[in-house]
Amino acid sequence: MADYYVNVFMDDEKLKKIEDAGLAGEVKEIDGKKSVQVGLNKKEHKKLCKSFPDMTTDASNCCVLPEEAENTLLGFVTDMKTLDVMKAAIMKLYNPLAGKDIRSRMH
Repeated sequence: MADYYVNVFMDDEKLKKIEDAGLAGEVKEIDGKKSVQVGLNKKEHKKLCKSFPDMTTDASNCCVLPEEAENTLLGFVTDMKTLDVMKAAIMKLYNPLAGKDIRSRMH
């Protein structure tokens, strides 16, 4: 079982992609919206928090990515036809330099 989840909320277009990937049974209703939940472990969650400092995690250990990152994650889900994609997706989503000042090495 995952330590955390990324909620991907569905509009009609995203829902169609999920259904086409054979994952319609994974769609849940959260706060009155259709969504799928992609599980991640503590280390992956920490990397996402570092890459997306504005991302918040709620009391049920769920978070929502910024739209561009969410679209990338959804691409992995629909291409791999599974919600178990975080090990592959984290490579695209994790930016170790997020929030850091880029400094010149020449003085």
